[in-house]
Amino acid sequence: MTDAGGTGATTAPSSTEVKTDLETLLELLALEEIGEDKFLGVHPRQVGSRTFGGQMVAQALIAAGRTVTGTTRDVHAINAHFIRGGDVKKPIEYHVDRHRDGRAFANRQVTAYQDGNEIFVMLAAFQDFGKGLEHSVELPDVPYPDALPPLGDHFVGYEDRLQMFVDALKPIDMRYANDPAWIMQGTGEKLNHNRVWMKADGELPDDPIFHAATMGYASDTTVLDSIITTHGLSWGFDRIVAATVNHSIWFHRPFRFDDWALYATESPVAAGSRGLATGRFFSMDGLLLATVVQEGLIRHFPKRP
Repeated sequence: MTDAGGTGATTAPSSTEVKTDLETLLELLALEEIGEDKFLGVHPRQVGSRTFGGQMVAQALIAAGRTVTGTTRDVHAINAHFIRGGDVKKPIEYHVDRHRDGRAFANRQVTAYQDGNEIFVMLAAFQDFGKGLEHSVELPDVPYPDALPPLGDHFVGYEDRLQMFVDALKPIDMRYANDPAWIMQGTGEKLNHNRVWMKADGELPDDPIFHAATMGYASDTTVLDSIITTHGLSWGFDRIVAATVNHSIWFHRPFRFDDWALYATESPVAAGSRGLATGRFFSMDGLLLATVVQEGLIRHFPKRP
């Protein structure tokens, strides 16, 4: 990653072409500038009951990156808090506050608004990538993505239970290295971790902020799975209410997210109706690219006997 700036503009397909889900995501990231350090983001056609958290993370990253231009400072950390659920029928305004512009560092705060109400706030830090001490944990021992089935294969026979997932926007190619929660639920298996290969389902623009934003989008998928699979539960089968409370990412080194990365997640604790999940993105050659920590509201309502 060499440039945190960029115009945020992408080439949209013509009206006669069928857009891919990745093209739809890139259009979501092509924020409209509506004022000084103010940007407008829209929703896709495929939405849930509230704005997908990964969408706000990705759009906020683009908004912050659009204000860090003409430098080699790349995003190295974000810390986001979800204050209110976003209304999927309305656009979102992203206001960027420039807290610092140094030679090697830059700091931004992005606040998302709907109808004048704050729904999301994110701190973002940018820094020149420099040489120094290096070490990291090892890549987990899992099959490589070309040996694993695509996500759609795991939905076969579960379409009625998982309609929300089946109909969702899928700009990320995902390959599970373990059985998904809904399959384990049927076998009674419990698992305290989750391993999924991910990459953009197509080529991304060269600007590094798009790779960080697309990873940010993907990082809000599957991360809470290890909380429920630790207890043998599954989306679609068990009555679970889940919502992201806060989400942090540390980007450790340059990467392209149109190359495969393993998202290895686990949950160290669940307490107080909240669950904490941690995740690591690894390149195929074993480099640790990014670390994710997410806290989510997790409420399980067991079936009555």
